[in-house]
Amino acid sequence: MPQTSRTLSPHFQKMQIEMELRGLSPQTLQQYFIPLRLLEKHFDKPAFEVSPDELKQYLYHRIKSGISNSSLNISCSAFKLFFNKVLNYNWSDDVIIRPKRPKKLPYVLSQNEILAIIDQLSNIKHKAILLTTYSSGLRISETLSLRVSDIDSENMLIRINDGKGSKDRLTVLSIKNLKLLRRYWKLYRPTDLLFPGPIEGKPLSARNIQYVFSSAKQKAGISKPATVHTLRHSFATHLLENRTDLRTIQMLMGHSNISTTSKYIHLSTAHIASVRSPLDGRDPNA
Repeated sequence: MPQTSRTLSPHFQKMQIEMELRGLSPQTLQQYFIPLRLLEKHFDKPAFEVSPDELKQYLYHRIKSGISNSSLNISCSAFKLFFNKVLNYNWSDDVIIRPKRPKKLPYVLSQNEILAIIDQLSNIKHKAILLTTYSSGLRISETLSLRVSDIDSENMLIRINDGKGSKDRLTVLSIKNLKLLRRYWKLYRPTDLLFPGPIEGKPLSARNIQYVFSSAKQKAGISKPATVHTLRHSFATHLLENRTDLRTIQMLMGHSNISTTSKYIHLSTAHIASVRSPLDGRDPNA
């Protein structure tokens, strides 16, 4: 959670207000403060005293130190908000330079591979979490935030409340997953959170589920560098291979832009394999 206003400098208090006005999640608020704190530590002075040249120097230093592209992207977003919206410095993109993101395709697991991983689990709660994540195309944070009331078995839908970008949406509820969820409910009897953690009112840790998934993947003999998030990519890719249209997949995934959804065309081997080369499409008698 973000720090209280009592522990923040006036400029950081304004930063927090700007973020809350934009409806950013508490997690994003925390992520935006981290690069600003690191910037202050690097130059040993308040962030508002950092010059444009110093900021460019700092970004270059971070790139050379091996910072991940996602972390660098968060840093640039935080700096743009702080220097341009809070301080009104209006620094251009030539100062806060956001490097191009490498266009790497994510890995996808086949349905047989996913079921093989889930079969390695003896804990029905872990099985239900992973099967729900895959069969409904959820982010792990969305799965762990589900409440019992979000499962609409009458209409075979799952309601996602306050997903990424603070958006609500509906997604599909698998018949097979519903059967597993009913077995799970009879054992655990959750009343509010569907997958509560050891602390009352708090969900399970996503890190814990990542470890469970990684261990089960290893036991299943699957060497692909897949994570729990791979289940979401696999859901969208498998829908595409089952001839679900992109617009529907976009809605189920909660993507703001259909270009984000379009990447699954590149992941679908069935879709690519169905395309004929223009050479083979020629009339051999022509």
